[in-house]
This record gives sequence, C-alpha cells and structure tokens, in this order.
Amino acid sequence: MSTTANTGNIKHLVDDLYRREGRRIFATLVRLVGDFELAEEAMQEAFSAAFESWQKDGVPKNPRAWLVSTGRFKAIDSIRRRSSFDKKMAAMAQELEAGYESFEENIDDYDEETFNDDLLKLIFTCCHPALAADARVALTLREICGLTTEEIASAFLTSAPTIAQRIVRAKAKIRDTRIPYKVPAKDDLPERLDSVLAVIYLVFNEGYSASSGADAIRVDLSSKAIHLGRMLNEILNDPEVSGLLALMILHESRREARVDSAGDLILLEDQDRSLWKRDFIEEGIALVEAIYAGGEIGTYSIQAAISAVHARAQTAADTEWGSIVSLYDLLLQAQPSSVVALNRAVAIGMRDGPRSGLDLIDALLSSGELTEYHLSHAARADMLRRLGKREEAAVAYEKALTLARQEPERRFLEKRLQEISE
Repeated sequence: MSTTANTGNIKHLVDDLYRREGRRIFATLVRLVGDFELAEEAMQEAFSAAFESWQKDGVPKNPRAWLVSTGRFKAIDSIRRRSSFDKKMAAMAQELEAGYESFEENIDDYDEETFNDDLLKLIFTCCHPALAADARVALTLREICGLTTEEIASAFLTSAPTIAQRIVRAKAKIRDTRIPYKVPAKDDLPERLDSVLAVIYLVFNEGYSASSGADAIRVDLSSKAIHLGRMLNEILNDPEVSGLLALMILHESRREARVDSAGDLILLEDQDRSLWKRDFIEEGIALVEAIYAGGEIGTYSIQAAISAVHARAQTAADTEWGSIVSLYDLLLQAQPSSVVALNRAVAIGMRDGPRSGLDLIDALLSSGELTEYHLSHAARADMLRRLGKREEAAVAYEKALTLARQEPERRFLEKRLQEISE
C-alpha cells in the first residue's frame, strides 16, 4: 500500500479509475461471478469501498486488482445474503468461495493482457448469434462502454424504452441459454464477426462524435474502440477487420483539429491540417493499400479508402472529390442506405457545385427517411449557403438546430445562423 491521501485526491483517483477502467473491471467480474447484474452491483460496491478504504489505508499497488478482488468478495457476500432464500444462490456461493484462496494468491498477477482478454470475451458474449442483431449492439454498448440507454437510442435513431427492452431480453437470453463467456474458435469467427465490427464502430462513433451532451468528443470511447480493433486485427486475418481499424485510425488522426480551444466544432475543410497525426495517417493508409492489394474489399474498407483520400490532401482545395464520389458509388452498391446517399450527395455537391448537391439532398428528404436526421438539414443548409440563398439556408439551419442534441453541434449551427444573418 502507498501512503494515505486526502479525500479530494482519492475521489479524483477513484473517479478516474471508474471512467477509464470500470468496464474492463466489470468484464473480469462477469467472468468470475458469471452474472451481469451481480457483476455490476459488485463493481459499484467495490468502487464505493475503494473511496473509504484508500483514504485510511492508502492506495494499493495494483488498484485494478484490488477492485476486482473486492468486487468478487462483495459478490460472494451478496450471494450469501440471498442463499437462504435460493438454493441456486447457495451453490453459487460455495463455488465462488471454493476458489477464493487461490484467486487471492494470483490477483496481483492480473495485468493489461488479462483485462483486455476479459473485455474481448465480453464483446463476443454480447454479440453471440443467438441474440437478435439489434440486441447485440445495444447490449455491448451498455455493458462494454457503459453508455446510457438514451445515448444508445440516439445511435440507433430509436427510443430509449425500446433499447432498454432489448437489453433486458438479451441478458435474460444469455442467462437462460447459458451462452458461453469466451472468444470463439477461429472456425466459428466469420459468422460472429460482422456484429462485433458493427459494435466496435458504433462505440468509436460515440467517442469520435458524441451523440448528445456537452462534449463533441469522448476520447475514452474512441480509444477503446481502436484498442479493440487492434486486438481483433492481431488475432484475425480478415480484410474487414483491417478496414475498420484503418477507418477508425484515419478518423482519429483528425481528432485534435476537430474542435477549437472552446470545444466548438471545426469542419473538415477549415481544419488546421498541421494538427493531423501523421503517424496515424501513415498507418491507416498502409492498411488501406494492403487491403486493396489483397483484392477482398468490404464496406469498412471502402469507407477507409474515402478517409484516406481526405488524409492525402494537403489542403481542402487539393481534395480529389471525383475519387470520393466514385468510392461512394461503390459503397452505395455494397451498403444501400439513406445516410450513405446523403454523404454521396454532399461529395457530388463539392465536385459538381452546390446546386447538384442540393437537388440530390432534396430528393432524399422528400422520401421521408432523413427528415428527423439533423445532418441532412445541416447539409442542405450548407449547399444553400454556398449558393447565396441565405433566407432558405437559415430555415434549414433552424430545422437542423431543433434536431441536434450535441451542444457543440448546436453552437456550430447557431454560429452559422448568425453568419448568414449578418
């Protein structure tokens, strides 16, 4: 144990550990106690105990291991209290207590690899094919990343009660059908991989461009997604895993330039490209080139190639919009969606002029699919602004503003409204 510390320092340390390590500690507790709800309860109690104990006894040498050990003890204690009412609980308590001494002897050996491996196991458990596809993503976002149901609902463009119901049902199915807590064998990986990649990318997007709240960027989530992507890429020889990793790395290379010192958004064309991380760009481009050399190209690989075109441009004026439009044409064939079509419309507007882009965006909005999507109205407003149609642009910006939930995005839209009114 280290020396004791004051209350403020301990609170800061515990809060920081919870933010950075909470979900990995949770994943390890799930493995140890075999139950989502019990692991969550035990983790919360362990962090509360840390705040009290570390003020008196000092911070342990391995705080994460201490939290896991305390959480496991709290779980056993909780099971003991319930065991008089439930025979299954009594058996579970005996099983956990039987291995407690050997567990305590090895707890200080818990290292980064152990926690990462547990997190990966939890990912594959949450993404098991026995669960509905939408439930896999929702459950993993909740249990791996600790997102609220409201944040997940925003990612799905659906309601919070719907997401909550999916999560409850998914947990019940994992428990009732005894879905194994493990990384699948390589032969079983292909059928499991698509949902895992979708989960990781949603986690990244929630970190890179938060769906709501005061911050545009939640670095902890984007970093966690990239870390998971790297782990998968080391394990698997799959071009789409490499494609997703490349896509995330290339996006992340621009993170420092995406917001100013006040936390306000800066559009791609206005970013200071000297702030872009060249090592990330080089790594991402190398991954894209290797994928295309192999010949097997999927949707993440196409999106990564689009990001690579942006990354290669020294200035916004140097952007090869023709190449980007061609890649969006390919992506729209591989993954037809209104959001892809919107991005393609914007790219055409940049290549052929804002009138061309505006016509395509209007056609998409008239179909009704994107009427509640704030970025479709923001894109329309931008094309109108470029055409000099300020009054119509103002109306579109106001519509986007009513739908935007992220404070930096709202400030950006308000700034645009002020600019065109002046």
